[in-house]
Amino acid sequence: MFKTLDEIECRGRCVLVRGDLNVPMQDGLVTDSTRLDRFAPTVRELSDKGARVAVISHLGRPKGEAKPELSLRQIADALSTALGGRAVVFADDCIGDAAKNAIDNLPDGGIVLLENLRFHAGEEANDPTFVAALAENADLFVNNGFSVSHRAHASTAGIAGALPAYAGRGMQAELEALAAALEVPKKPVAALVGGAKVSTKLSVLGHLLDKVDSLIIGGGMANTFLFALGTNIGASLCEKELADTARGIMARADETGCQIVLPSDVVIAAGLEEGIATEVVPIAAVPPDRMILDVGPESSAALNQHLANCGTLLWNGPLGAFEVTPFDAGTNAVARRAAELTAAGSLVSVAGGGDTVAALRRADAIDGFSYVSTAGGAFLEWLEGRELPGVAALNN
Repeated sequence: MFKTLDEIECRGRCVLVRGDLNVPMQDGLVTDSTRLDRFAPTVRELSDKGARVAVISHLGRPKGEAKPELSLRQIADALSTALGGRAVVFADDCIGDAAKNAIDNLPDGGIVLLENLRFHAGEEANDPTFVAALAENADLFVNNGFSVSHRAHASTAGIAGALPAYAGRGMQAELEALAAALEVPKKPVAALVGGAKVSTKLSVLGHLLDKVDSLIIGGGMANTFLFALGTNIGASLCEKELADTARGIMARADETGCQIVLPSDVVIAAGLEEGIATEVVPIAAVPPDRMILDVGPESSAALNQHLANCGTLLWNGPLGAFEVTPFDAGTNAVARRAAELTAAGSLVSVAGGGDTVAALRRADAIDGFSYVSTAGGAFLEWLEGRELPGVAALNN
């Protein structure tokens, strides 16, 4: 089991804190501070406990070269703002004299942002020499970057073996939410897995069959399953070459007692564009020249009723082509119902990965979920049941 900040003794000691400050930038300014805002509580708590806090992160993909346009210097002011105006010193390197001098000059409670880890090739290579150089200036390590913990890098896996390691508050919240969703869930458990292609979610589907009571399949993925059942899906997006795979997943679901939920009615159109004429038809009545672009109102209502009988919902991917109105209606309706059930205390709702965050935000339901992960690749690898090196290192 990982150690948390409840157990850390850090006054007067240097704590190296790994965050994911790989934020969107335009013209040298941060355009979305969500990751900084989620990172800030861990830094504030360590600062309040009297630690000398050295923040480490990457920005972009400099591939082992120092590139000014990817310097973390341009993040320092935004990080200070996220910290409520606390001073953030910047150091021109994450190792060596520049880092050492900046850390040594910090008062207790002071904060320094070290330069981009990926300016050194040793970061992504998890080079022991680079790990030692990072550890040289610190006493303790805190990993608050779940979103980068699927990589066995020096600043996630390597450093946790070189210094006493703890989970930051963001990491702790993520791991506890994920455990609540699959490891010790409130039953019954439903997983909603959507998106365009089955091929990108095969490992996810395979892992979830043994973990959940029902598997709701949406988006273009549902078309492949419907096609595998012999349904005419018209001109819809479909991976016909994966029909046998889909049938295999459904057969295994029967064996494990997992209910597969597919749409009974759908919204169709001649193409994916705003303002185009649409029609709602039963799933067995899709014309050959029309595309399935969303679940229909009957399907949405059935899903909402299904969720009312569930204890936990794990959501990954949209039900339709949510980026284009009106094909967001199904996703919006079900997301809002999930948020209502969560508010009522009957449902634990955990969501994340890829387009999921954007879909829930568009539905104005994101704040109503129990937990929404912004981790992307790390969240998907967790859904696949894979060990995340940065998390595993905290448990050693």
